[in-house]
Amino acid sequence: MTAADLLGAWSTHLTDARRRSPHTVRAYVSAAQRLVVANDLNFWEDVAALQAHDLRAHLASRRASGLANSSAARELSALKAFIAFARSESGDPDPAAPRIRGPRIKKGLPRPVTPDEAVNIADLIDGSASEDWIGARDRAVLLLMYGSGLRIAEALSLQGRDVPLGETLQVTGKGGKQRIVPILPITREAVAAYVDACEWPLPADEPLFRGAKGGPLSQGMVQKAMARARVALGLPDTATPHALRHSFATHLLSAGADLRSLQELLGHASLGSTQIYTKVDAASLLENYRAAHPRASKKG
Repeated sequence: MTAADLLGAWSTHLTDARRRSPHTVRAYVSAAQRLVVANDLNFWEDVAALQAHDLRAHLASRRASGLANSSAARELSALKAFIAFARSESGDPDPAAPRIRGPRIKKGLPRPVTPDEAVNIADLIDGSASEDWIGARDRAVLLLMYGSGLRIAEALSLQGRDVPLGETLQVTGKGGKQRIVPILPITREAVAAYVDACEWPLPADEPLFRGAKGGPLSQGMVQKAMARARVALGLPDTATPHALRHSFATHLLSAGADLRSLQELLGHASLGSTQIYTKVDAASLLENYRAAHPRASKKG
């Protein structure tokens, strides 16, 4: 067996067995390749034998080359999954990955997910649910948050009378304030697919989104589904359901939306709450500039 064989098997496992997105497969395989090459690993037993101190040394080397905390945390997640897979392939009776805590990530501005990540999250949740209708339900809820900027409570407050969705939707937000939000075609299709698949009646005056036993869907169930998808896709802890709303705002601002319009779409009582997204967008643009421009300095 060669290193190429290891990486090929890992890629196949991620794609076929774990149903990871192409982006995630590339990232996980690249992380594994760096580990394999750095340590001259050619057999599953070699990978399986790696311990926490080996990972710390590897990540320290990566950090020395300029890897940020957030990227190091994602790489650690990928490598732990790779080692767990290697231990399973080598017949280890305890295939758990080495226990090692990732670097601390400084909390600050909201961390939006990219458009591809948002769709990957929704698709993964749909495909990995215990029942098809539950997967369709969770996908619809998350796309409402990402595509229309809804709070999780606002999405779950929709009732049977609200479907079928049109191009816009009237939403009641905090303090009973009402606003009109756009509904993207992908969101309309997702909600329609859920309605068709739902195993429970959806009367006009009752909640649209139902739990497994027919009661109103709770916020906790959506958060748990998002957490599972976040881990599976190797996304940071900041990729929460509410981050989808942040992404909606940030992407609109990047596309040229003005703050007043964004304030209306988000249902913010004050413009000050909306102005934080100018900082988020500026931070995103600066990060992209530094990554793409060969002469960009770290000080901007």
